[in-house]
Amino acid sequence: MLRDVAAGQDGIVTLAQALRAGLTRDQVRQLCRSGRWQGLLRGCYVPEAASSDSTLRRARIRAATASLGPAAFAVLDTALEVHGIAGLRRTSQVHVSVPVDRPRPQRALAPWLVVHQVTVGPGEIATVAGVRATAPLRTISDVILRADRYSAVSVLDSALCQGLVTPDDLDVIPRLIRGRRGAVAARPWLAEADGRAQSPLETRTRLRCVDGGVPPDALQLEVRDDDGYLLGIGDLGWRAPRVIAEADGRSAHDTPEAAFADRHRQNRLVNAGWTILRFTWQDTLRPDYIPWTVRKAITKNQDQRR
Repeated sequence: MLRDVAAGQDGIVTLAQALRAGLTRDQVRQLCRSGRWQGLLRGCYVPEAASSDSTLRRARIRAATASLGPAAFAVLDTALEVHGIAGLRRTSQVHVSVPVDRPRPQRALAPWLVVHQVTVGPGEIATVAGVRATAPLRTISDVILRADRYSAVSVLDSALCQGLVTPDDLDVIPRLIRGRRGAVAARPWLAEADGRAQSPLETRTRLRCVDGGVPPDALQLEVRDDDGYLLGIGDLGWRAPRVIAEADGRSAHDTPEAAFADRHRQNRLVNAGWTILRFTWQDTLRPDYIPWTVRKAITKNQDQRR
């Protein structure tokens, strides 16, 4: 029974649930001492060892919101995770807020837990799979104030791509962040958001090209032959010189099936006269590399067509 309860709660059970299932407090303590259960926070336990870091992470988020009471909610980076919005490098910390009219814990409950007191307005809290968090629009408004430009635009792109916010929603953000620290720097980044980017790597590759003076003129560019047959879709495209840049992230390209599909698609595009460039996350850490490579390919193709 408790195993089923834990399966529906990111792997955790509460003390109250254990007691209702027939265990005593002494039995719960013994399970923890024996190592069969892991105590995360007061009254929250993992009855089976977490199978991965991501599993333990979800259990900690669930435990934090449960342990701090029904009015607690995830904020900032942790709220992004709850909504599945990408763009920030994950840290070990879990950010949770308690209501401003309730006392904040005076001692650290866990080294990985950061407790805030965030004022929220009507409609700014959402529940995702039983976990309360700031709603997507409020979450990204809070996060971009604390992030650098590349991370902030990646967050905006991810939220747009998943349909969690709309372009019209972004028009509201300047009002939401007005007067807050970081607002002046963050406002111009809203204009750079593009929901066609399907990963933070695509966003970072695009921004490197923009900063390097070779902005793409298309995202998710469809290339078709004379009969209208789809040869492939490029992450970033420059139509006139027939150049495509691919952002090769691990999750999308590391399986054998994905590798075979990439090769077949690339062969079709190359045979149709397109140059395919491939960039990794490491490439985006060098400001000059991506725009230099794109510029060389554009120049080469233009020279060949003269």
